[in-house]
Amino acid sequence: MARHVHTRGVVNLRLAQVRPLLLLALLAAIATVPTLRAQFADQSAAQVVAVEGNVSILKDDEPWALFAGQSVGTGQTILTGDDGFAELQVSDGSMFFVFPNSHVVFRRNPGSLRDLLDVFLGKVKVHIQKLGGNPNPNRIFTPTAVISVRGTTFDVEVDASETTVVIVDEGLVGVTHRLLPSFDELQIGAGESIVIYRDAPLAQARVDKVRAANVAGDMARTLAYIWNRIGRNNGAGPGVGAAAPVPGGGGGPLPGDTEAPEPPPPAP
Repeated sequence: MARHVHTRGVVNLRLAQVRPLLLLALLAAIATVPTLRAQFADQSAAQVVAVEGNVSILKDDEPWALFAGQSVGTGQTILTGDDGFAELQVSDGSMFFVFPNSHVVFRRNPGSLRDLLDVFLGKVKVHIQKLGGNPNPNRIFTPTAVISVRGTTFDVEVDASETTVVIVDEGLVGVTHRLLPSFDELQIGAGESIVIYRDAPLAQARVDKVRAANVAGDMARTLAYIWNRIGRNNGAGPGVGAAAPVPGGGGGPLPGDTEAPEPPPPAP
């Protein structure tokens, strides 16, 4: 039985201030990135739209640098460093954004393309595109939560203790506890947020206004900074301009960080 969490009246002013920034940033992404559906040789893959900083995928348990224009296949792990950010799009037009210090697996369950992401650590923003105005069911997994969506925009954070924060920008999501299953599902609407703890039943999930505001604020600042760096604000395509870290970021080189060197010139 679904249970709705009424939190609109208690979401603090700080969260109300940063939420419009996240929505504007997402609208900018959708408006300035052309549809990539025709470019998908593999309809189950995700196309990498933009990358900034240290972003990699695992190949044989080794991290290899990820670049815009590449694709991420089912079951592949995406890792971001202190300065890493990636924007990806799937064939139905849905998009997801992976923020610094994150560990995400794309379509870990190859038998169900509706199972979009497993977020093990860090922050992601997800926009599920409706199909002709109709619902588009997808699920996001964390170590402690299963998040069911049909066409909405929301943020997810997972920390080292496997606590999950869900913040909904638009639409409605259903949340169940992954480790302590029950017939209860929390319905989280636009402007609402919830925190799910590893050892606490879903009935004890609660709103943490300060934490939700901090998560939303950090994500809004990161999006604004990254999209300024890649030229999104002036209409340039992804990847324009030299890479620069998010303030406070770092990270060393990875295999594949540079393209293969040019061959030496012919002998005179």
